[in-house]
Amino acid sequence: MLITKLDLTGLKCPMPGLETRKALKSLAPGEQLEVQCTDPLSVIEIPNVIRETGDSVEITERAERRIVFLIKKAGASSSLEDRIGSLSLRSLCPYTK
Repeated sequence: MLITKLDLTGLKCPMPGLETRKALKSLAPGEQLEVQCTDPLSVIEIPNVIRETGDSVEITERAERRIVFLIKKAGASSSLEDRIGSLSLRSLCPYTK
């Protein structure tokens, strides 16, 4: 599995969130992004970005002055069938083949 590393140490809010969002756009679904930050506001800012993008935070690590996020890029834009889960579109719409 490919893990892209992003070193944002020294950057202050809002830059870690903006750079994380930018880096996530270049990843393929299923790839991971490891983000290293030093700004204490990153623990609020980056999870908010992830919530907006629909991706997921796999691991958050906090050590002394460093904060590390491991983010997994969500799949391609999910279809209605993916969002519904076990229900099939056929059961909802008789015109679907």
